[in-house]
Amino acid sequence: MCRKIFIGATGQHCGKTTISLSLMSLARRKYARVGFMKPIGPKCIEYLGLTMDKDAAMFASVFGMQQYAPLMSPLTLTPGFTRRFLDGQLDAATPARAIQNACRELEQHHDFLIIEGAGHGGVGSVVGMNNAQVAAMLEAPVLMVTGGGIGNVIDAVELNLALYEREGSSVRIIMPNKLLPEKREYSMAYLTRAFQRDGLLVTGAFDYSRTLADPTLQHVADLLELPLHGDPADRSRICHTIQLGAASSQKVIDSLEDSTLLIVTSSRDELIVTASSLHHIPEFRTRLAGLIVAGHAPMSNITERILVDSNIPYIRIQETTSEVYYRLREHVSKIGPDDTEKIELIHAIAEKYLNFDAIDAMLD
Repeated sequence: MCRKIFIGATGQHCGKTTISLSLMSLARRKYARVGFMKPIGPKCIEYLGLTMDKDAAMFASVFGMQQYAPLMSPLTLTPGFTRRFLDGQLDAATPARAIQNACRELEQHHDFLIIEGAGHGGVGSVVGMNNAQVAAMLEAPVLMVTGGGIGNVIDAVELNLALYEREGSSVRIIMPNKLLPEKREYSMAYLTRAFQRDGLLVTGAFDYSRTLADPTLQHVADLLELPLHGDPADRSRICHTIQLGAASSQKVIDSLEDSTLLIVTSSRDELIVTASSLHHIPEFRTRLAGLIVAGHAPMSNITERILVDSNIPYIRIQETTSEVYYRLREHVSKIGPDDTEKIELIHAIAEKYLNFDAIDAMLD
């Protein structure tokens, strides 16, 4: 009989996919056949000729589960889907039927199945199938991922628990994630005390990590919907700092921090040339991840030639530097199949932070 776990969360960006990756890595040490599905796919891509949720496609690619790809993302919220559903153009039972049929078939081929939700408990309500309803329908015990902290975590968990309980789903585990190392023990003690009355297992996940939290160059390119030029080997490089190149060239270069993504105006020929030239010097290569060349003004021909010849990763965009800067500051990194550094880190440290045996025992 297939064991199942539903990965829910109190909101977006808590780290569900990171936890799912970790559980996949740990579960495969105990169970021969471990599967994955994302019942509701709000963010879709084309993969193997299929329209799939991005996370489901990533799991299929990273873990070699391509044969199950058609089942791993049964309900994709493509443009117009919710409108057609609300207008009555789709059978009201379609979402539930698609999810249930896919899960049943995956259960036939796996010993352990990780089911990742989408956002907080109410996501999916617009098509009559929110996370709490999905977990109940699939009879999958729930692990609820939260952010770090104490008061905000308790408030968010209580809000989500009410919906899960109303729908008859069984929340078994609360997992605070992105904990500040210096406050980890303190936070976990209070959170355990807050939820012990409900018989819930409160177990911590990862400490906050810049490597996991910060975007890669490819993430930035995807967010801006523009091509990433330069050395393709650098596409998975992580940008720990985003800096505006507004000062003099010397001051900008001197103030570069570790793995900086530098946003520079297209008319700043001297700064673009300087940054491009420094790309081949190891000391600066570690400090300068790449460039975003912003603005309507064209670069001079010689500047553009130097930029291209240097092979430094760069993105050319017509927006102003300030517009780009604020867009990126609001961006929260998501893990993709090409983020080898992040995925390898998760696999390497999963056992240190996650107690899989304790989690598995709560599924009985």
